Amino acid sequence: MAEGPVAAPGTAAPKAAQARPTLHIKVYSPFKTYFNEDAYSISAVNDTGPFDVLPKHHNFMTLLKPCELLIDRQGGPVRIRITRGIMHVKADKAVIFLDV
Repeated sequence: MAEGPVAAPGTAAPKAAQARPTLHIKVYSPFKTYFNEDAYSISAVNDTGPFDVLPKHHNFMTLLKPCELLIDRQGGPVRIRITRGIMHVKADKAVIFLDV
């Protein structure tokens, strides 16, 4: 009879792999939605320079400069070139409204 792994007496059983935390990211303009999924992070550029937003980020709002948004997600990175936009981050949600 085959048995699975057994922890030695006095030791903890191995923990299951934990999933990476995510935040919901929506990138859209008045006539098109470019991205609307959960992801691990988003990178952009504002007046102070490049920055990243990760899960549990503090709430904030910023104007975005022309750049390439880089969204790190499970299926692979997504790049979206933008000319300008507004980003609002709150409660593990990042909303980026373009062409404003």
